[in-house]
Amino acid sequence: MAEEAPSGARRGAEELEAAERGPGAAYHMFAMMEDLLEKLKLLNYEEEALRRHHLRPLSRHYFALPTNPGEQFYMFCTLAAWLITKAGHPFEQPQEYDDPNATISNILSELRSFGRSVDFPPSKLKAGYGEQACYVLDCLAEEALKHTDFSWKRPAYPTEELEEEAITEDDAELTLNKLEEEIEEEETDNEENFIDLNVLKAQTYRSDMNESTKQEEILESTTDAAEWNLEVERVLPQLKVTIRTDNKDWRIHVDQMHQHKDGIESALKETRGYLDKLHNEISRTLEKVNSREKYLNNQLEHLVQEYRTAQAQLSEAKEKYQQGSGGVTERTRTLSEITEVLEKVKQEMEEKGSSMTDGAPLVQIKQALTKLKQETVQMDIRIGVVEHTLLQSKLKEKSNMTRDMHATMIPETTIGAY
Repeated sequence: MAEEAPSGARRGAEELEAAERGPGAAYHMFAMMEDLLEKLKLLNYEEEALRRHHLRPLSRHYFALPTNPGEQFYMFCTLAAWLITKAGHPFEQPQEYDDPNATISNILSELRSFGRSVDFPPSKLKAGYGEQACYVLDCLAEEALKHTDFSWKRPAYPTEELEEEAITEDDAELTLNKLEEEIEEEETDNEENFIDLNVLKAQTYRSDMNESTKQEEILESTTDAAEWNLEVERVLPQLKVTIRTDNKDWRIHVDQMHQHKDGIESALKETRGYLDKLHNEISRTLEKVNSREKYLNNQLEHLVQEYRTAQAQLSEAKEKYQQGSGGVTERTRTLSEITEVLEKVKQEMEEKGSSMTDGAPLVQIKQALTKLKQETVQMDIRIGVVEHTLLQSKLKEKSNMTRDMHATMIPETTIGAY
């Protein structure tokens, strides 16, 4: 319901604007749509645009009346892009999920580049129908026709030959210009059904002369009324005379114009009374509404004042809330940082506690000490062996030195052995 009210108000505004421009402004877009359809047919839009996108042909009032806004907007964008490309400006074909505002803006910018004026808001084209949509497509179609070197030519009317038209109406209906010929033909063909006025007049005159000499003996008619009516119905078609009108006669058009004028004036007199009455009722209703509005404003002045005060207090409270929420946000951020640091400290304490209560390092130390002791024993043994070997070498050397000191002479063979 919330959407129907603005659309109804917009429609009422459009009708009011059309009424201000003139009585025929509301039907201007229908004529424009018919012209646009003819131009699209000249551009072969069914083969080049519709069949390529698998679309149906347009009706005479497709963009003039609302049927399906989504489908109409897509059709409008597709035809506009095709016409712009046809007019010599490359334009990308819009897709179904493109931004409508951007698409409309691009189409209007291309229209302005052709030198066309755009004196309406772009939002008018979102509905996909209306006078603005017809105007945009009509301008683009004209530019496309100019680009294709199409030129309008004056119509060539065929010469009309005057031929005798056969009378298709009842044989009893006669034309004024052939009345004498048909009377002669009917005298020869249908002598029984034809009534000669001259003969009838002569017979009537003679009967009157004969009856004038007689006394009036018949005072009332003895003819049956039913038979008289039947005879009248039988003879009536033969007495009917029709005059064929010439449509090219300007006098007939003038008479028709006067007749229509009289009909309009007579209808206007009756309609003006109803309109004046309706205008008076609407004026009285508006006056009542204005007086009632003033009365309500006077009665509700203190409530309006209280509402304004409450509104001001609410705005102040909102400002305080925003300031407080800003401080809370800052403190929340600080709290999150402190919480992260605390989590890191807790993690380090847990790691240290687990390392202190864990016996694996102690076992590793004991194993390392045992290994060191074994290596120490081995080193002691090796040191003892080395000391023993060194002592033996020193003793041997000492004994050799002593022997050399006590030897008086060293044989040559011994020297050679060394």
